[in-house]
Amino acid sequence: MEGIKIAELLSKKNLNKSHFIYGWIKTFRGNRFISINDGSTSQNLQCVIEYEKINESLLKKINTGASISIYGELIESQGKGQKFEIKVKELKIIGESDPDNYPIQPKKHSLEFLREKAHLRIRTSTFSSVMRIRSALSFAIHEFFQKKKFFYINTPIITGSDAEGAGEMFRVSTLDPTSPILDEKNQIDFSKDFFGKETNLTVSGQLEAEAYALGLGEVYTFGPTFRAENSNTSRHLSEFWMIEPEMAFYNLEKNMDLAEEFIISILNKILKNCSDDLSFLNERQIKEDKNKPLQERSPMNLIEKLNFVVKNKFKRLNYSEAFNILKNCSKNKKNKFKFKVENWGMDFQSEHERFLVEKHFKCPVIVFDYPVEIKAFYMRLNDDKKTVGAMDILFPGIGEIVGGSQREERLDILQKRMKELKIEEKELWWYLELRKFGSVPHSGFGLGFERLVQFATGMSNIRDVIPFPRTPQNANF
Repeated sequence: MEGIKIAELLSKKNLNKSHFIYGWIKTFRGNRFISINDGSTSQNLQCVIEYEKINESLLKKINTGASISIYGELIESQGKGQKFEIKVKELKIIGESDPDNYPIQPKKHSLEFLREKAHLRIRTSTFSSVMRIRSALSFAIHEFFQKKKFFYINTPIITGSDAEGAGEMFRVSTLDPTSPILDEKNQIDFSKDFFGKETNLTVSGQLEAEAYALGLGEVYTFGPTFRAENSNTSRHLSEFWMIEPEMAFYNLEKNMDLAEEFIISILNKILKNCSDDLSFLNERQIKEDKNKPLQERSPMNLIEKLNFVVKNKFKRLNYSEAFNILKNCSKNKKNKFKFKVENWGMDFQSEHERFLVEKHFKCPVIVFDYPVEIKAFYMRLNDDKKTVGAMDILFPGIGEIVGGSQREERLDILQKRMKELKIEEKELWWYLELRKFGSVPHSGFGLGFERLVQFATGMSNIRDVIPFPRTPQNANF
């Protein structure tokens, strides 16, 4: 029999009607009260049985973690803690659970413990809320760009180019690692490899997206990217998803306009459509903060933080203006920053970015026109020859969340920049050709999806906003 989702069931229109529901047992108490959840909502559903009508052998199978089907009438609850409950008429065990070994018990588990049980942690209220919000954000991203008439393209996961120039990439090879073929210089001969050259997992789809923007006008990618950075922080993953739009005939200002509109739009979507999950995670964060030292507590709760972004106009200022504010602020003069702000040209750290957002301007901030030395080769050189047309969007609690730029469309300047950074032209011959045949001003930006989900859910560790995290020494699932 087809069932009804609990999220749909919990409304007055279904009162005093009988329904089939399916789900997993969260708790079973007093041989009468079963709490179940089917993943559709943060709210568990209480089901009340008359145990004398259920034989003892079935009663023994009603354990935490078991999957069940229930047929019963939705009624207003007489007890506290829920508005509605199901008066059980019929109950079946679909999949049994061993109560002595099921790891997700009805008690508080640490996030570290749950990472070791990544295949089962989705059964918890916290992770099911996070993943429903992740799903809603993903849909909102596609919806935003599709309404703007952008074209969705899939860029390669395997690539022969390094978009960031960082060199921290995962190699893709079919050569025998114990006895690779060597060339006359005693180097690995990648011409004998599967693709006939050295290839890696991509760090970005940007370069290929640029090629398609210079034919389709406005495009976006949304796919997996990989970085072989040996980092075990709460902010880094080895495999993560990126949203990367690229737009022909866009200058830096139009790029910033789009990025601001985009991020406000998708956050407004979850505020509207994910209120139950956000409320649950908001309460979770408030409780977590109470157990932290005062200086480590969040200045805003989750919902306040989201509203801080969507209800405030973003402040825009160039790097030099931001640098002067940071250098001359009392926090810097009193050496309260971990990284002192001294020399123009330094790369801002998260603590500096958060100070601009949370303390100085008290709104989201876009910093643009960064020093050329700290930005990528493809960013457009400004007339001052010292800065490039780059921009970063800064958020409370996290710092940089979006990075973008106007791309360098002038062949001679791009070639010069690549030479300065020792980037081989032969590896990016096709990227250079885009500047030979109908080059135009164009721009784009990148948004790490997991960092966005982390911001939108209030989770402190990025490993807890992706189903199966990939990090150094960790690929267990």
